[in-house]
Amino acid sequence: MILNTLLVLHGLIVLSFTIRILVRDDLTPPARLAWFIALILLPLAGSAAYFLFGEVDLGHRARKRHREIFALIRTRAARFMGMPDGVAQLIERDYQPAFAYAASINGFYPVPGNRAALMADSSDYLDRLIADIDAATDTVHVMSYIWLEDYTGRAIGRALMRAARRGVTCRAIADGLGARLMIKGPLWQEMKEAGVELAIAFPFSNVLRTLATSRIDLRNHRKISVIDGRITYCGSQNTADPEFRIKARFAPWVDIMLRLTGPVVDQNQLLFASDWMQATGEGLDELQLVAERHDDGFAAQVIGDGPTERHGATPQLFSGLLGCAREQIVLTTPYFVPDTTVLEALLAAALRGVRVVLIFPRRNDSWFVAAASRSYYHRLLDAGCEIFEYCDGLLHAKTLTIDGCVSLIGSSNLDLRSFDLNYENNILLQDRAITRQIHARQQSYLPRSRPVTLDEVLLWPYLRRIWNNMAATIGPIL
Repeated sequence: MILNTLLVLHGLIVLSFTIRILVRDDLTPPARLAWFIALILLPLAGSAAYFLFGEVDLGHRARKRHREIFALIRTRAARFMGMPDGVAQLIERDYQPAFAYAASINGFYPVPGNRAALMADSSDYLDRLIADIDAATDTVHVMSYIWLEDYTGRAIGRALMRAARRGVTCRAIADGLGARLMIKGPLWQEMKEAGVELAIAFPFSNVLRTLATSRIDLRNHRKISVIDGRITYCGSQNTADPEFRIKARFAPWVDIMLRLTGPVVDQNQLLFASDWMQATGEGLDELQLVAERHDDGFAAQVIGDGPTERHGATPQLFSGLLGCAREQIVLTTPYFVPDTTVLEALLAAALRGVRVVLIFPRRNDSWFVAAASRSYYHRLLDAGCEIFEYCDGLLHAKTLTIDGCVSLIGSSNLDLRSFDLNYENNILLQDRAITRQIHARQQSYLPRSRPVTLDEVLLWPYLRRIWNNMAATIGPIL
């Protein structure tokens, strides 16, 4: 009797999840199919997985708050977000559709007069950031997904404490999952006692409520630093050493960072402000937007995406950029599990004669992602794409260069987590000089990479190919 009752109850749970999956408009057919497979083949585990990870919605309150924050930003700082006619005035005709689409995500248009310096390596980035914080006189704002209490984490924390003690307003946001060890450790408390204003993005203070209303792995993956409203950093590095001690066997983490000045700093400041207001419920009425325009600077715009923005915005952005390419695309990412939109855009670019170079890490800290990534190699190579696997550590840089003219750099990976689950930040720019530098950095990875050939992939054992394709099939639900 009890067994029959449990079976009926379980059947009702599976049926309810099935109906929910069919009702949702935000799921792609492959994602629906993947969930159906999970529920049918592994009904107990599949039901638990859907309960924990099936929903992407942060809830009505979060979406309402997000709309209110950006409505406030547009009301008070519209001129710092750029103007729609900036696309036609500042961007070459071939790339205007991609920049216009980028602006549609959260209203940041291309602004002129920016300069950038590419950091030589992680050590150079840390030295420059610490020097900028130590020279700050007004505000320092830092947002990081992962923040470890290692050399880098302590150095940045201590620089913030020094600045706060001399009267600089310092604010720091850390993600509740990525920085969970540091948040519980002494450095976080020391920063608080020194006067640094602290906030936690998506804290684990009410796990049961999170489980009941959303996904526990919806995270803020952004990496933003803004100093005195005049300098900003953008790229892939978290607040952690390249040795990345929590996953040391994959080290070193190989990252890329830009230091920027100019009006795009104001846009990054506004994006940080939106995160701060979302995390704390506070306003930033005193926020100063004071970035200076360089007469010889280039056009750039900030892009902030996340689960409270339009669904599919990031893959559509990448697809638009890839569709604009005329000569060459070079892309680096540690996590490559594209949706159909991005995959087809890459294939189409290669088939129309654009040189497409893809650089991924040879050893990935996610065995599942590594398998899913390689399931796409056959189609990519068959279309004419070139694939290289970086062997000297985990290539963590997220970069896209197009035709030696346009660059995208920031926190977004080419996987479904970045597309659907994470808050991400990127900067899209048009400038041949800085794109040439980023492209040179991309090329510097090739001597430490091994090319992957179509003949090699065709010789992979059947079991390996089956595993890769299984991972890719389940990928849309993770």
